Amino acid sequence: MRFVDEFRDPQAADALVKAIRRTVTRPWTLMEVCGGQTHAIVRFGIDQLLPQSLTLVHGPGCPVCVTPIEQIDRAITLARRSDVILCSYGDMLRVPGSGTDLLAERAAGADVRIVYSPMDALTIAQKTPDRQVVFFAVGFETTAPPNAMAVFQAQAMGVPNFSVLVSHVLVPPAIGAVLDDPDCLVNGFLAAGHVCTIMGCAEYEPIARERGVPIVVTGFEPVDILAGILRCVEMLERGENGVANQYARMVRADGNPGARRLCAQVFQTVDRKWRGLGSIPLSGWDLRPEYSDYDAAIRFGLQEMTADEPVECRSGLVLQGRMKPSDCPMFGSVCTPERPLGATMVSSEGACAAYFRYRRRTGVSE
Repeated sequence: MRFVDEFRDPQAADALVKAIRRTVTRPWTLMEVCGGQTHAIVRFGIDQLLPQSLTLVHGPGCPVCVTPIEQIDRAITLARRSDVILCSYGDMLRVPGSGTDLLAERAAGADVRIVYSPMDALTIAQKTPDRQVVFFAVGFETTAPPNAMAVFQAQAMGVPNFSVLVSHVLVPPAIGAVLDDPDCLVNGFLAAGHVCTIMGCAEYEPIARERGVPIVVTGFEPVDILAGILRCVEMLERGENGVANQYARMVRADGNPGARRLCAQVFQTVDRKWRGLGSIPLSGWDLRPEYSDYDAAIRFGLQEMTADEPVECRSGLVLQGRMKPSDCPMFGSVCTPERPLGATMVSSEGACAAYFRYRRRTGVSE
């Protein structure tokens, strides 16, 4: 608790807020690219402590939120098969597909199991050789190493009834896509510390240099986030671009070399469709050809499945930082956690879920 308290210290936070207020001399817009940071910002009211000229917007930092509808539909198709056990983290079960979700399929009798690691799914496959076991592998670079290890181990141990439905997305191309939007108003970014713990900071350097923006790697507690905001604002005020590591207690410049090597061995970079954002070139990971036997989309012939997003859902604008969740006309009425239109209202890291939980009853939208 002492470690956590240190980064929720009200005096330290107050000092940082005052430093930010002294530093800001003009309007700036910052985007955090992490759903965990979004929830911390909204929960602790960090955005409400900042000067009015400094705006925080919420980017595509929730992997559950950006998983495309057709990938949910693929998982549902697999779950409906009597010969399949579909394993997933719990946060994917209520994400809506085209017409239903995995939780409803589970209630209807599908064998959908919540696991806490892909290795749990691999163990189920070993213990149930007469069934196909599929793990729904969703996430940013943070969750990729254990998924890569599960595939690596399945091949090494010769487990033929295990496969993964891969939907890994990568943060740097998403930042590039946000900046490429002609309506983009973002001046600087707060990068996710857990992603950089795996991948390091080097991938952000070309983006910061070529697009002329500061990118500050930061953590998830209030003091972490405020320190990252201060660093980013200082760089903006000085006209600097580049990458700054404000989370040095966890993030090394080269990340975790062992995890990076494993991911490079098992995965290859591919174009990936993002929910609400469309296709972003070279923004995802998929299994390399030498591991294609463990690709559930190939094994069950699901590669060509497509689906359209509901037109009434504005989550794409939220994920691009162009709309606050509370500005959506569907927010809190047509779209609620019990009856969500989009994944941003369902996920524990979704911006809409954060606003519904922490801001709806107070009437605060900004």
